[in-house]
Amino acid sequence: MQMRLGESLRVTLLGSSHGPFVGAYIEGMPPGLTLDGVAIAQAMKLRKTGGTYSSKRKEDDNVEWLSGIHDGATDGTPIELKILNNDVRSSDYSFLPDHPRPGHQDMVMFKRTKGEADLRGGGTSSARMTAPLVAIAAVLRPWLRALGIHVESHLGAVGPVEAKPMHACPKRWANETCEALRCRDPVAAQQMAEFIEDTRRQRNSIGSRVDLRIEGLPLGLGEPWFDGIEPAMARAMMAIPAARGVEFGHGFAVQRMTGSEHNSPWGGSAEHPVLTGERPDGALAGLSTGSPMEVRVAFKPPSSIPQEQVTLNLKTDQQEPLLVKGRHDPVLGPRAVAVTEAMAILVVADLVIRGGFNDE
Repeated sequence: MQMRLGESLRVTLLGSSHGPFVGAYIEGMPPGLTLDGVAIAQAMKLRKTGGTYSSKRKEDDNVEWLSGIHDGATDGTPIELKILNNDVRSSDYSFLPDHPRPGHQDMVMFKRTKGEADLRGGGTSSARMTAPLVAIAAVLRPWLRALGIHVESHLGAVGPVEAKPMHACPKRWANETCEALRCRDPVAAQQMAEFIEDTRRQRNSIGSRVDLRIEGLPLGLGEPWFDGIEPAMARAMMAIPAARGVEFGHGFAVQRMTGSEHNSPWGGSAEHPVLTGERPDGALAGLSTGSPMEVRVAFKPPSSIPQEQVTLNLKTDQQEPLLVKGRHDPVLGPRAVAVTEAMAILVVADLVIRGGFNDE
């Protein structure tokens, strides 16, 4: 099975949730990118578990760079990294593979691999696999910033609670609740926290959404058709565990709009054209317009919940009660903030290299 993203910048995932490590093999990384240990650690902290609103699994997430690094910088050769798994509790998954969980990949992966897959903790489909992606993106982020490209996201919604758009919120976390939830809207963050706690008391979980904004994309970034910036971005976002939908710009609201309402006219000059209007599209026909690109990614409620569910037992061929124990997230959006940023950085970096925009 292939676990690779990108064409010029190629990232292949390695490892599994309860194996010795998770990691990645990266080809096409630009040479001369400095590894900022502090920035990498901050990115890993934004993604990691153990917080108030996430699984209590605690991993150090120290990144080991095994190849492709010389004197603290990328040297242009393939990079291999690994992140050790130190806090696994495989006994929590003793019911597998006989009693696959509802809403999980247990059944389909078991059948796909004829029973050979390691299903513990979600195996290769676990959110644990996103850790190396965040590490790689932390190295690429300063390089994109030097090109004028900025990628930021925050928790946009939990259940019915909606946050303000990022541009209308403080630039970073206004208080501890905002930081814990990765939501920039302090009013919405408090409401989200109360809603999550109420859901947790009911032994349940809740869906969420991450809002992403990319600024500074050069005009025309993207490849024709299947590797346009939107198709490439959608593919990457939908690969994040539990992602169930992606919207760009006005999203599904376009079904209620007329052409005159949706269209943004060009202004500026022939040398420097600029889209005008209240909320211009960040991409047209898969190519960036130079306007900010807005992306929203919806995540389903976590499937492992601490209440009894009835599902098929493969050993008895009967539907039987299953109570999933262990450490699980009540909501996925807070941790997914770092992952959506990482995915966007990887996609944009790949398209920048493919289009030669880094040579200008």
